Amino acid sequence: MSVASVMVYVDSEQQEAGQVAVARGIARTFEAAVLGVSAVAVEPPFVAEGVIIEQTAEEDIKRIKATLSAKEAWFKRVLGTAGETAEWRWALDYPTDFLVEQARAADLVILKRRPHTSSHSHFFDPAGAMLRMGRPTLSVPESVTELSGDRIVVGWKDTREARLAVRDAMPFLTRASQVTIAEICTPSDQDAARKRVRDVAGYLQRHGVQCQHEIRVHTAEPDGGYLVRLASELGADLIVTGGYGHSRLGEWIFGGMTLSLLQQAPVCLLMSH
Repeated sequence: MSVASVMVYVDSEQQEAGQVAVARGIARTFEAAVLGVSAVAVEPPFVAEGVIIEQTAEEDIKRIKATLSAKEAWFKRVLGTAGETAEWRWALDYPTDFLVEQARAADLVILKRRPHTSSHSHFFDPAGAMLRMGRPTLSVPESVTELSGDRIVVGWKDTREARLAVRDAMPFLTRASQVTIAEICTPSDQDAARKRVRDVAGYLQRHGVQCQHEIRVHTAEPDGGYLVRLASELGADLIVTGGYGHSRLGEWIFGGMTLSLLQQAPVCLLMSH
């Protein structure tokens, strides 16, 4: 298994190059293509009683296009030599919708953890995109500019999402020197949990992954906090886990572990949904 196509979302106004630098490193490791994606929405005319009250001027549209063109040049400068073969995709569209559509061309989608701006036409929802794309998502926190992936923590839960995440992360897992599979369970479920993580470890070992496993009984510490602490103790810079959530009345609702990891993890997260 490998990664042949890496897609990275770039906010048209961002200056920090973190997630683009991470994409550059992954693309070089796997000799993969890099696709940069950016979008700004042009708001439809505001009409009241059949009269156009407000609409985007042609000059504003030209300015937006110029901004996106300039961001392409910035993106390729950050990529360096990798930028010579990079592809840039842009649109006058809502950013989250455009990335979800374009993700069909990618093996892996790389996102900055927190949105750069909250203005409506620029607003990008990284967590919502992760739940909609049908592709593994690598979420990069602020200030992170590289991913070694030499040590990885897998947060296991016996669910469809976790199984997808382990399979999707295989290109990284097979290259790691140490992979730790951890499941957090109830006191009465410890024997079954040990069997589950042994099965996952056996599956990975048959793919050549060097791994170990452990279980932990639920305590007052949030599950996401435990995975963050475990990654820190092991020197891991990547956590692999399922992404859990759903949409209710247009609002994304996340499970406790997914939400706490997205809010608190200082390392990259590879999630599948």
